[in-house]
Amino acid sequence: MSTFSIVWPAIATAFLASLVEAVEAFTIVLAASTFRGWRPAILGSVIGMAALALIVVALGPLLSLFPIHALQFVIGVLLLLFGMRWLRKAILRAAGIIALHDETLVFTKETANIRDEAERQKSRLDWIAGLTSFKAVLLEGLEVVFIVIAVGSVRDMIWPASIGALAACALVLLIGLALHRPLSRVPENALKFAVGIMLSAFGVFWTGEGLGIAWPGEDLAILGFVGVFSITALALSALLRRTGARITQ
Repeated sequence: MSTFSIVWPAIATAFLASLVEAVEAFTIVLAASTFRGWRPAILGSVIGMAALALIVVALGPLLSLFPIHALQFVIGVLLLLFGMRWLRKAILRAAGIIALHDETLVFTKETANIRDEAERQKSRLDWIAGLTSFKAVLLEGLEVVFIVIAVGSVRDMIWPASIGALAACALVLLIGLALHRPLSRVPENALKFAVGIMLSAFGVFWTGEGLGIAWPGEDLAILGFVGVFSITALALSALLRRTGARITQ
């Protein structure tokens, strides 16, 4: 039961985080493909994924050099900071304080940027489209790599976390290729809300482990932290939404 309680959050966190980043990366790659077709966009994406794989291979062995408690503490703090950043944006968007992320708008902006870049440099669009796809996959993928390594490195959960990440990327790719348009209907803010909660829960848990705290229920404590962050985030979102409505009246 204890193992299961930490395996499924690792898979779910990696899956949801990867789903968000994969949607954003796919939107940019799709915009790049509109100029010269899929070939340069796919080539740039493949090179970006290869670079990510090299980063994982390089970082993996280095983690084993650190004492386990120091590693737990550092990863816990980073996960907490990372999760709170996602959660903060999700709460503000849910409250209507900042605008929701619009993949259709992103697609339009990226298409215009690629066209402007090609006109400024007077270069072949193949090169511009390939480079744009490479940067999109690399930059969005770095967050996924960090989450997979951070969530999976402490308790040998790299494979479950990796499976979750790969499943999300495959799902986005299949749906995107079938629709051949931006995935604007994906509830991205809800996904970021969930990911922020789970990353924050993992962050508190690993930070405490690194400090030598014996959590009640051991790994099951993660579920408790998920509940605390969920209730707090929903309450803050409702409070901010109500406060904003009063101000506008």
